[in-house]
Parts: sequence; C-alpha cells; structure tokens
Amino acid sequence: MINIPEINLGIIAVSRDCFPESMSATRRQRVVEKFSEKYGKIYECPVIVTNENDMVKAIDDVNSKNVNALVVYLGNFGPETAETLLAKWFNGPVMFVAAAEENMRVLASDRGDAFCGMLNCSYNLDLRNLKGYMPSYPVGNSDEVAQMIAEFVPMARALIGIKSLKVISYGPRPQDFLACNAPIKNLFDLGVEIEENSELDLLVEYHKHADDPRIPAKIQEMADELGKGNLMAKVLPKLAQYELTLLDIYETHRGSCKYAIFANKCWPSFQTEFGFVPCYVNSRLTALGIPVSCEVDIYGALSEYIGTCISLASVTLLDINNTVPADLYETEIKDAFPYRLNETFMGFHCGNTPICRIKNGAMKYQLIMHRGLEPDKEPDITRGTLEGDIIDGPITMFRLQSTPNSHLKAYVAEGEVLPAVTHSFGSIGVFAISEMERFYRNVLLAKHFPHHTAVAFGHWGKILFSVFQYLGVADISYNHPKGVLYDGENPFH
Repeated sequence: MINIPEINLGIIAVSRDCFPESMSATRRQRVVEKFSEKYGKIYECPVIVTNENDMVKAIDDVNSKNVNALVVYLGNFGPETAETLLAKWFNGPVMFVAAAEENMRVLASDRGDAFCGMLNCSYNLDLRNLKGYMPSYPVGNSDEVAQMIAEFVPMARALIGIKSLKVISYGPRPQDFLACNAPIKNLFDLGVEIEENSELDLLVEYHKHADDPRIPAKIQEMADELGKGNLMAKVLPKLAQYELTLLDIYETHRGSCKYAIFANKCWPSFQTEFGFVPCYVNSRLTALGIPVSCEVDIYGALSEYIGTCISLASVTLLDINNTVPADLYETEIKDAFPYRLNETFMGFHCGNTPICRIKNGAMKYQLIMHRGLEPDKEPDITRGTLEGDIIDGPITMFRLQSTPNSHLKAYVAEGEVLPAVTHSFGSIGVFAISEMERFYRNVLLAKHFPHHTAVAFGHWGKILFSVFQYLGVADISYNHPKGVLYDGENPFH
C-alpha cells in the first residue's frame, strides 16, 4: 500500500527539578523495553527535560533522528512549562503519558507524583493553545504505557497524512447530490490542500493516454485480479487507460504535498463522454491507499483516507442505502444474530469497493445508470462496476464533515457486516449497528450528515474518535446504547 506515512516514533522523558532525574530515566527505559518487545522500534532520547534549555536540546536530538511522532513521558511530576513547550516546538503529533507508582516501596521516598503532574500538563497545554493527545487514562505502568503508545501509532499516521495531503477533485458536485457539497475552508484549517478541476481537464488527460504503452500490462493485471469475475473483458482497455491517467495525475499533481486522494464526478456525463463507469478503477486505487470518492465527495474521500491510515488496509465509501426487507431478516438474520430488524440496513455503492472486500467479485454494469442512459440495449457505456456481497465481519462506519457554515462534525459507530446474502446488485452488504434506528434519526438525520459513509474493516472507533478530537472536532457523535438518550431525543418513543 502506498500513499501512507511511515511513523518514526520517539520518546522524551521529563523531570521536575525537585525529583531525581534517574526516576524518569529508569521508568522511560522500562517503557522502551516493553514497547520494543511487543510493538516495534522507538527512539529513546537521552535528554531528560527539566527546563527550557533541555527542551531545545531534546527537540534537536529527536529531529536529528527524523522522529515524526513524539511521546512525552512524565516519569515524575514533570516541569509543566518545558514539557508543554515540547508540543510547540515539535513539528508533528505529540502524545502525553505518565508513570504510575510501581509498588508500596516507592511510596516512602521515590514516589513520582506523575498522576498529579498530568493535571498541570493538561492545564498548560490549554493555556498555550497547544495540542497534545492524552489517552483515556494516560497513567500506567510500563506495559500499559507501551500499549498506549502502540495505539498512538495509527493516530499519528492519520494526523501526519492529513497535514501533507492534497485532495484532487474533478467536476462540480452533482445537483441532486448537494449533500456532498460542503465548504472547503475546513480543509485548509486542517492542513489539507485542495485542487479543484473541471471534468474536461480529466477528459483531456484521459485522451492523452490513448496510446499509452503500459495499457496491455495494466489490462492483464486487471484480468488476473478479476479471474472468473472478468465478465466484461472488452471494457478493460478503457479502464486500464483511465487508471493510468489517474496514477499519472497522482504523481504529477501532488505539488508540495506528499500524499493525494481523489474526489471525482462519476455520472451522468462521465459515461457518455468516457464510455464506461469508473467504479472498478476507483476500487483499485482505493486498495492501493489512494481513495477515490464518487460524486465529488471531498469529505468522503478525506474520511476514507483517515480510515486507511489508521487501519493500514483498504476501506470503502458506501451509501447508507436501504432497509433490509422483513422476509430477508426473518430467514437469514433473526435467529442467527442479536439484532432487531431496525438495527440492520444495507450499505451499497455502484461498484467501488476493493475486490479484497467482497465475495466473488465480478465486473458488471451499473443497473440504475443503464436504465437511464442506454435502455433497451446491451450494456456498453455503463460497464465498469465491481459487484459482489461485502465480506462479513466487524466494521466501523464513520465520517468527518463540514457543516454549511464551516464547522467540523463527525460520527463513529462500530458494528458488523452480516453473512447474509443480499439478493441485490452493486457492492453491497447487510450491516448491523446496535440501536441503528436511533442513531439514524438522532445523528444522521438530526445533524444533517450526507448519505455517504466511510467504512473501515475492523473496530477502530477508539482511535478514530481520538483522531477527531485531536483535530479539534467539537461535535463527535456515536451510536448511544439503549437507555442513553441523545440531546433532543424524544424520551417517549
């Protein structure tokens, strides 16, 4: 997978001048040993920060080692000014954690009081308007702190990626999909660049690749991936040409940014002018780590990218699409899974989900577009979807979104895709989210989220929630359990 930051972790220990530095050094060494044993490499800065001069030396040291994600470790109470200035001087995400007391023996004279020090650290970060990630309970022994650091790594990937990301878009948002149209100011606030282009620009680039010598090899690559699902092989040359076009744009349009994603218009003029549906190509780039959202959904593409960075795996973007019919629920779900009918729904899109995420993936045509663009004839310009039931297992659905007046909001909900046959078309699955009907009414509808949701495979709610908090999103929703009312929820339902 490309287009994803690599994390080079570093840890700096801090010490209050009235505590022995050796306390922080010894505790830091234990954390590094535990992390190295279980999770991987972390650079151990030898400088113990007790004052501002130490802080500068420590920052210079970690910068010389190309550290891009920093752990500030309170081995004891810590110097509240110097330790928080680390977050100001370090150019990257910073995590703050603290040492718990090891046993009764330390209480007599070697007590560290880092539990107290974290309170001052938090206050001083806010006083200086600085960002620092603190886990749900940021105090622990060496094993526990090592685990906290491990959970910080996927967060750091997403945060670093966002800071050097460009969204390349083609085409205006479709008129009847105004939900995908959101102000872009928040992108700049997050550090994301945006390059908006015309569909004509994309068409011109596509035609430039008409005789690209790489097309035959790309066709073979697609055919090998599809295998028995290569049901419309004659459209592959066009799809190969289009994929090479996007990959070249990815390389040449990033500019000063390290990473790039796409938000492209995909209907209806796309089919008549390009002669195919781009869904399969979108799925392939998404699997590479370059999400391509449909319908110029800029915040959908950004959400997908965040999920990709966190999970280090392919994601998808789906419509929160339709209800599960009662007869399907009765025959395939009711007695097999602990979900009520209204806790299930179908997530669908035309065919943009990576082939590794669907069962028996096959190249087909877009049924709805076929009805409108070329009725009563064999599919031609509507070919290019990748269809199949989405694999069952745990998922997290989530979205980062701007309101019309440029305020960020987000939601996160964990659930699963059920192994129920969908009996339908497209990239589609039967999803189950606890208390979904209340989440649908009191979050998705009440807070005016669009129809697209990003889907990460696995349960990533804890880390996604923390990423959104770090980004400064004040309104983060989740699916409330039974008995916990939403703000404004009718208690008499």
